[in-house]
Amino acid sequence: MKGSFGFFINAKNLRFPSLLSILCLPLMAAAAPPDAPAVIVIRNATILTVSHGNIEHGSILIKDGKIAEVGLSVNAPKDAQVIDAAGQFVTPGIIDCHSHIAAESINEGSVSVSSTVNMAEILNPEDIDIYRDLAGGVTSANILHGSANAIGGQTLVIKLRWGQPAAKLPFEGALPGIKFALGENPKRSNFSIPGQPRRYPATRMGVEETIRGAFSEARDYKKTWDEYNKRAAAGEKNLIAPRRDLRLEPLVEVLEGKRYVHSHCYREDEILMLLRVAKEFGFKVRTFQHVLEGYKVADELAAAGVGASTFSDWWAYKVEAYDAIPYNAALMTQRGVVVSINSDDAEEATHLNQEAAKSMKYGGLSHDEALKMVTLNPAIQLGIDKRVGTIDVGKDADLAIYNRDPLSAYAVVQKTLIDGRVYFDLQRDIAERAEREKEKKALIDKFKKAAEKKPEEKKPDAAGQKPGEKKPEEKKPEVKKPEEKPKPPQTDGADSGSTVTLGGAL
Repeated sequence: MKGSFGFFINAKNLRFPSLLSILCLPLMAAAAPPDAPAVIVIRNATILTVSHGNIEHGSILIKDGKIAEVGLSVNAPKDAQVIDAAGQFVTPGIIDCHSHIAAESINEGSVSVSSTVNMAEILNPEDIDIYRDLAGGVTSANILHGSANAIGGQTLVIKLRWGQPAAKLPFEGALPGIKFALGENPKRSNFSIPGQPRRYPATRMGVEETIRGAFSEARDYKKTWDEYNKRAAAGEKNLIAPRRDLRLEPLVEVLEGKRYVHSHCYREDEILMLLRVAKEFGFKVRTFQHVLEGYKVADELAAAGVGASTFSDWWAYKVEAYDAIPYNAALMTQRGVVVSINSDDAEEATHLNQEAAKSMKYGGLSHDEALKMVTLNPAIQLGIDKRVGTIDVGKDADLAIYNRDPLSAYAVVQKTLIDGRVYFDLQRDIAERAEREKEKKALIDKFKKAAEKKPEEKKPDAAGQKPGEKKPEEKKPEVKKPEEKPKPPQTDGADSGSTVTLGGAL
């Protein structure tokens, strides 16, 4: 189910029986990656740098997690670990600008503005989708709140460091974000509950008013704090600090340019609406997510310097998406918009390379333009392009190695590296499958035997009653019959006025 829609049930949010937890143990135990060698050299590969062309039979030298050299030959020390990539292709690691993996929950749908909640607080490093996406060459992802709210929760960029604790997942130095949503989802078009009042807002106008109202409050809140800080800096004594508002503080960061806005949207009218609101309050929208009618307002997006993170060819799955076309990404690119192709779905992320390739068919983009849509462009949108997105000296060694050209439908990831460490290795994965299946079977058998054991006999309770034992039938108290009512007077029929005794003599 697509998490972007904000309301579909996310299977990983459900609590599964203990058997499934047991079956995950072998994989979890084997998840911790080996220590990264100080020096690695990848040799004999076709290197797709994205930034400065391709290098045939090239090499990459990695030192302490960073790219140290790139070229036809590199000066590697004798003790370097060598990865022979003859006949293979090396690309920058894929970056997913819209993901919901590694999260215990997606939406806080109780209120229209849920800017207090933070995806960083509910990271799940054991989500198997992290490993599966690594197998698709993904190295970084923007973990977004859902779209149940006009202003949703705080977002987070992570690296897919499978086997590491939650504290090691965030991308160090990446600017935080916040999720907005426009249209059907925040106005709860399809999610009203009979008998209960609808949550505000219920219209597109209400969505706009909710955003404008929240930023009006944030602007006043910022002004109050600015005045306080100014007076405190001047040395004024006995000042009382304004009361903190955790709902407004992330919005103040947006106004100050310290937090990115990533907004779920579909229609051109709502895209233009948010651009107007942003201009009114002096902040920028970093990306429009989905943005399926972006081709209609591509010039306005380019003029505003807003990125567009879209699907390759999804359309008509709901009313808002009826005007979507598969040429959307190419048309926006040709008008000067920085465009990325995202997944919004854990499975989709495993083949984002192929999703990007579709823009070559639908719109005629070049090979380099298509590859940028899942490497450099999302890095630019997330503000991490100085560290990832291309293969250049000094950048993080976040790389994917394919057996074929990555934009081929037949390309399969062989290795995925993050910070110079191999987090996914296809051959190692295949070699470990037999052992994992063996351990899985042993655990299943153990679980079944435990389930077959009879439950222990429990002690009688205070009344001497054992669990499951029938209580003796209690005798019901005798119920007294009511006294017989007196019969009506009887006459002998001779004289209706004669006296008759009732129940005996008088």
